[in-house]
Amino acid sequence: MNGSTGIERLDLSTGFDLSDDYDGPLLQVSGLRTEIRLRHATVHAVDGVDFEVMPGETVGIVGESGCGKTMTAISIMRLLPPGGHVVGGSILLQGRDLLTLTEEQMRSVRGDAIGMVFQDPLAALNPTIKIGDQIAEGVLLHRPVSHHQARLRAAEVLDLVGIAQARDRLDDYPHQFSGGMRQRVMIAMALACEPRLLIADEPTTALDVTIQAQILKLIDDLRRQLDMAVILVTHDLGVIAGRADRVVVMYAGRVVETTDTLTLFGNARHPYTEALFNALPEHAASAGGRLRTIPGIPPDLTDPPAACRFAARCPRAQDDCRAIDPPLITERPGHSFACLHPVGDPELIRPTGLKPLRLAEDSPAPTKIKISELDVADKLDSGVPIGRPLVQVANLVKDFPVRHGLFGRQVGAVSAVAGVNLEIIRGQTFGLVGESGCGKTTTGRLIVGLEEPTAGTALIDGIDLFRLRGKDRRRYRRRVQFMFQDPYSSLDPRMRVGAILREPMIIQGVGSPRQQRARVADLLADVGLPHNALDRYPHEFSGGQRQRLGLARALALQPKLIVADEPVSALDVSIQAQVLNRMRDLQSGLGLTYLIISHDLSVIRYMSDLIGVMYLGKLVEVGPAGDVYDHPLHPYTHGLITTIPVADPWSERSKEHQLVAGEPPSAVNPPSGCRFRTRCPLAQEVCAAVEPPLIELRPGGHKVACHFPLEGKVPESIAQKVTEPTAQSVPEPVEGPDPI
Repeated sequence: MNGSTGIERLDLSTGFDLSDDYDGPLLQVSGLRTEIRLRHATVHAVDGVDFEVMPGETVGIVGESGCGKTMTAISIMRLLPPGGHVVGGSILLQGRDLLTLTEEQMRSVRGDAIGMVFQDPLAALNPTIKIGDQIAEGVLLHRPVSHHQARLRAAEVLDLVGIAQARDRLDDYPHQFSGGMRQRVMIAMALACEPRLLIADEPTTALDVTIQAQILKLIDDLRRQLDMAVILVTHDLGVIAGRADRVVVMYAGRVVETTDTLTLFGNARHPYTEALFNALPEHAASAGGRLRTIPGIPPDLTDPPAACRFAARCPRAQDDCRAIDPPLITERPGHSFACLHPVGDPELIRPTGLKPLRLAEDSPAPTKIKISELDVADKLDSGVPIGRPLVQVANLVKDFPVRHGLFGRQVGAVSAVAGVNLEIIRGQTFGLVGESGCGKTTTGRLIVGLEEPTAGTALIDGIDLFRLRGKDRRRYRRRVQFMFQDPYSSLDPRMRVGAILREPMIIQGVGSPRQQRARVADLLADVGLPHNALDRYPHEFSGGQRQRLGLARALALQPKLIVADEPVSALDVSIQAQVLNRMRDLQSGLGLTYLIISHDLSVIRYMSDLIGVMYLGKLVEVGPAGDVYDHPLHPYTHGLITTIPVADPWSERSKEHQLVAGEPPSAVNPPSGCRFRTRCPLAQEVCAAVEPPLIELRPGGHKVACHFPLEGKVPESIAQKVTEPTAQSVPEPVEGPDPI
């Protein structure tokens, strides 16, 4: 291993010694079977999985929510949830079977030979223990070092993953870090003992595109620097395209296809793999069509089909598919798939360029929206026609006080939203994008009345929620619903799904119990969940399934406006396509208006009529979705778009650099003038002196707040103001991004 750390590897007490000269697979998983025993059934979560990882290689595992990819990863670590058991197969690490080790012996492997980055760093990090101590704990467990030496190692790996002033941050707690920084801390913990294998489970799911790119590049750089192998578990095909050497595609607990990345993207052979590609938002956004979806839902793994598990959803399925369980066959070395009637070209050995994806038949036309007999219309409905604004936000400001000391003395304020103006036309979708901490979620919470503004107004149908009282305010809330980003924390863990979905109707006194139960059944069907989900608790669902429950709850009262905060961030592409299509169907059938908050510009482009780009509390660009995406005016918008991972390995691996470097500055003390200037490669002295106004540069309402837009000409009146002397003190000229 890399010896620069000054910490020598120990021989484990189990005799599990990793050799630098081993020339076989680092990890070899064969016939792995994992079951989760529930109260009345057993889930066959992983059923006969085979794959291997070579030293220094990155292997991507992809598939829908509930396909078994995360369960495979935690089976390797032997960190299964209650009721979970590995019941068959082997997991060989340099030829030694991890399944034969005792729990005490396995603790010597975790964190040393194998490190893991978990999907949710806030849940994985102990909120009561300082970051330095959490990292040092693993070093003390696996290395004969003092506490002081372990703390030095913690500072070293924090610096390695890009945490500024690493030694000064050792005594900070997890809540004092941003989402991207917490993910870096998780990576630092996993790398503290320089493992031979790193398992990263959705390491960038909740991160915006700029931080996502930084984290992925960091993992890639560390893999090469430490000669480490990586298993990358993700539903993002763009991430796989740019980072993985080989790909394992899983469906319903099994491997259905595995090959190198270029072959998979250029000549997929399994219909399920092809369907995942077809469901990508970028395939429909440019043409304005519906997203192609995979019909139906994955099989119930408490009673999986005896034949092909994909047959019920496969357009190529024939009678033999419903009678025979297809084995994983190797058509040529390095490319295996389990299908009796494969797609793709059997003669294409090595693709030289990305072929156009074969598009399956178009998704069926949207069915007529089934309006439940439960009618939630009320007398507050003003009947604003399409074409008139439903939402009007004017000079909206929200500052959060920063307090210090025993008595909570205010020492500053976080400028979360700083003078936002926007309108949303009834029946349309406004997409709000930006990095974590830019204020987009706070803006959404202000609009639905979950936060009270410091200044400005947010009107729905001309009504200010905060001026209503009592029964009027409660009834008015039925018209506006919020979809939370984290469905797990927003769903009561003590309530079953049926009770969770009925709760809003019970509170509002809407409908009889029979009508409420009928409405709940409709909601489950709308979001693609089986009827038996009614009796289950939130923790019994995958992350993607919980996201769909959040959507169902938001739809329960048939609101006029839904503010959706990252509505599909945790969903794989196939389920994402179903949810997005359903949201558009509901919008068309019920006249819904959406404010969609997301860091995924592909989703925003597909769903939105207008896009607003936020940076550090301010809107820096607003315009029609196609114009903003295809012809951005602001350097920040351009940086976000160029950083988006795309499902094209040739394009992804040709990207040379990011335009947006580092993380946003503190909102407690934002930069003067243009708030983006500290990270902008085009910044000049005037950017520090004068705040650029949001002005229209293109017909159709395409506005930008920038002194040096990428296209277009600044009006002479504005240019004159820019060049006029100012009485303010002007900071030193900015020559490049501030160091992080």
